[in-house]
Amino acid sequence: MNFAGKVVLLTGASSGIGYATALHLAKLGASLSLTGRNVDSLTKLVGECTKTPPQKHFVIPGDLTKEKDTEKILTDTINEFGKLDVLINNAGILEPGTIENTSLEQFDRVMNTNIRSIYYLTMLATPHLIKSKGNIVNVSSVNGIRSFPGVLAYNISKAAVDQFTRCVALELASKNVRCNAVNPGVTVTNLHKRSGMTNEAYEKFLEHSRNTHALGRPGDVKELAQTIAFLASDQASFITGASLPVDGGRHAMCPR
Repeated sequence: MNFAGKVVLLTGASSGIGYATALHLAKLGASLSLTGRNVDSLTKLVGECTKTPPQKHFVIPGDLTKEKDTEKILTDTINEFGKLDVLINNAGILEPGTIENTSLEQFDRVMNTNIRSIYYLTMLATPHLIKSKGNIVNVSSVNGIRSFPGVLAYNISKAAVDQFTRCVALELASKNVRCNAVNPGVTVTNLHKRSGMTNEAYEKFLEHSRNTHALGRPGDVKELAQTIAFLASDQASFITGASLPVDGGRHAMCPR
């Protein structure tokens, strides 16, 4: 699996799955355009990525819910590298709430981050991906495949990501641009803590994951990074429109 000469734009790169994916792709020879909101973390990340020369990496801080930031991220990437081969839409947020207590403000915040920003960045990137015959990998969730109570807006947003993935795959297939998604189960990141979960609650949540995942454990970010790299690579040249669960079997399980 070789990304030498390939330019990859990765959103949500400052933590979790995005951070791990950047490190993995750097080792595979990719030149990376890294974006996120945590400037200190991005700076640390690019320092780690440059330990595997000779490719160069580029940092563009920004908020994808702001259209001007999204436009700048894409424009600066093209100005820096002259092309784009892979777009990885990883940025996302999780917020708790049900139909009884999820406000429209909260709903809009989740949808703007998790699907609207993906839509706009992909739209801007598409002409460049057509030129390079590149591909797109979207980071969705098992929540896009299965329904879980208590995170209503998040579930809806990830189901939308899966539908978006399939539609874009069909629309761009004739132009030799692939589009796929990965659907993580519970993965050890700071996503749930950012949603307001306490350390104690999070530890109990991870322990409970032993029962909710067929393989008896939560996932590791490196497992997601490796799968994302596979889908973005030429080894997946005949895969498009797929939503690939990386969830320890959780999507296949039913309560008994």
